[in-house]
Amino acid sequence: MAAIAGVAVFMPDDLFVLPRTEPALWAMIAIGYPVLSVYPQGLIFRAFLFHRYGPVFGTGVGMIVASAAAFGFAHIIFGNLFAILATTAGGLLFSWRYARSRSLLVASIEHGLYGVLLFTVGLGTFVYHGA
Repeated sequence: MAAIAGVAVFMPDDLFVLPRTEPALWAMIAIGYPVLSVYPQGLIFRAFLFHRYGPVFGTGVGMIVASAAAFGFAHIIFGNLFAILATTAGGLLFSWRYARSRSLLVASIEHGLYGVLLFTVGLGTFVYHGA
């Protein structure tokens, strides 16, 4: 997987740092993040935006891009380019999934799995602490 390879090459000391050094915190993130962060983000950046702004952006690519852009922009608070780019890319994937399935649960499960993966491999530092 690209995330593991990227961390292994560019940040080898951070590879699996959270589960290695803070297993209890990692477990709390793995359990709490999907419920306390992912689902509320899905409500705002997918369900609400698609419903409210569907008439403006349509139901296809325009809406998916608008949702992803809003999702990425919301992560500007972390003060690093990686957070914005990664969440915009993730936003494209999760918005596409939501548009295709019309299921917030399906999009949230995917978002939660990818998010926990990033925390696990060592990229959580980019979206865990604010600027």
